[in-house]
Amino acid sequence: MAFRLSRASTLTLTTSISNHFLPFTSLRFLSSPSLNLPKLEPSNEADTLSQLLLTHHNPFHCFESPTQLLHGISLSPFLLDQTLLRLQHSSKIALSFFLYSKSLPTPSLLSATSYNLIIDILGKVRQFDVVWQLILEMDQLNISPDSSTFMILIRRLIAAGLTRQAIRAYDDMGCFSAAADDDPDGVSQNCFCFLLDTLCKYGYVKVAVEVFNKRKSGFRVDSKMYTVLISGWCKIGRIDKAERFLVEMVERGIEPNVVTYNVMLNGICRRASLHPDGRFDRTIRNAEKLFDEMRQRGIEPDVTSFSIVLHVYSRAHKPELTLDKLKYMKEKGIFPSVATYTSVIKCLCSCGRLEEAEKLLGEMVSNGVSPSAATYNCFFKEYRGRKDVNGALNLYRKMKEDKLCELSLHTYNILLGMFMMLSRIDIVKEIWGDLKESTTGPDLDSYTLLIRGLCEKQQWREACQLFVEMIEKGLLPQKVTFETLYKGLIQSNMLRTWRRLKKKLDEESITFGSEFQDYHLKPYRR
Repeated sequence: MAFRLSRASTLTLTTSISNHFLPFTSLRFLSSPSLNLPKLEPSNEADTLSQLLLTHHNPFHCFESPTQLLHGISLSPFLLDQTLLRLQHSSKIALSFFLYSKSLPTPSLLSATSYNLIIDILGKVRQFDVVWQLILEMDQLNISPDSSTFMILIRRLIAAGLTRQAIRAYDDMGCFSAAADDDPDGVSQNCFCFLLDTLCKYGYVKVAVEVFNKRKSGFRVDSKMYTVLISGWCKIGRIDKAERFLVEMVERGIEPNVVTYNVMLNGICRRASLHPDGRFDRTIRNAEKLFDEMRQRGIEPDVTSFSIVLHVYSRAHKPELTLDKLKYMKEKGIFPSVATYTSVIKCLCSCGRLEEAEKLLGEMVSNGVSPSAATYNCFFKEYRGRKDVNGALNLYRKMKEDKLCELSLHTYNILLGMFMMLSRIDIVKEIWGDLKESTTGPDLDSYTLLIRGLCEKQQWREACQLFVEMIEKGLLPQKVTFETLYKGLIQSNMLRTWRRLKKKLDEESITFGSEFQDYHLKPYRR
């Protein structure tokens, strides 16, 4: 397969922190306000600075590293924020860099944005005691925490399963002036929607409904709130509950909109079993019934509506029906989105029709729709299934050289897993090196995947080195990674190696904690 897309004809995508393909991203955060976190932007200075810190980080003297390395470098608010974004998967290094910037005499260097960034990074590794200290510190420095600060905290608490603490954090928001000033009553309707939406997103729908029922009298209940809750029930497969909330919504005189119906449609289609064909036909009939109901209410299905149904055809491995649906959309004057094209390409690739998928990719570009990393991942997954080393490697190198689009972490992880499975350690090292030099760097999934692969091949030295490296960067190893490494070393009669590894990690943890005595850091473990 030869990609004939010229560099000039391909639009470069901006870097996205979200890496996994979601066919209908408009359904993901239905009513959540922006968290006001800066986006990753091109910056040679930030690239150099982050690589310098990552390469020369001293895990036993964390604060010492930035003090020595960055001496004489002038930091601006933009450079600080962009460097923190590049260190988002290395929380210990990010914290060291942030505290170094705090020690500088530069006025107005730190802002609510930079605090929000470090709070997000530390919240991701569950250092919530430190997060609360930083929030109090902001208040003392007259950098008042805003609603975004608390929404970041709420999201990370819920992601960690700490729903009650998240609700308490939402209640505490009114105690801080900037957060309270966002709304005359001290609590924003948008923030309440965000709380409900985040609870639903992580599967805590019953908690969200409980909060909604207890507090709805204090808000102007609208279609956004109901749509969020309907989405939550759909997410956990309770379509009956979702339908009940839709009925309640109409009975209260709140008109559902196209987003509400798309949520219902996605709920009907996303988890439906499509085999044998009878189940597929039933799912399509249910989707068509919902389309009819939409039209009866005067709501025309949009590109997302059609893309959801098209994705069902794709999942059922029905390429002809998928292509027919795409053609029908165009005839109706509905312009396919990147998600629409990606669904069709995914179907063609999984059915082995790579030439047609390549042709559609060319059409996509000629129509001014930039392929995303998720679009190319469809090809990589097919190469993985075929064990086609040359095809995957050629496309990977072409994407890098021609800059077809920014490679996502998910792309790197697919390739790392594929070549590790095929025992092509030389290629794994090449891709791992490229990933470490990329703007975001390896995340928890990247390290976990590589460590488990090395354990399966009994390459214990390399596995231990990566395990120590991820701890030193501030990533939390999954329990299964810890157990796999431990059992493997014990079964291989390498108890002494295990003891040395444990001793080194304990020493690093103690040293790191003593470096930052003012902050209540907990050991990095799950």
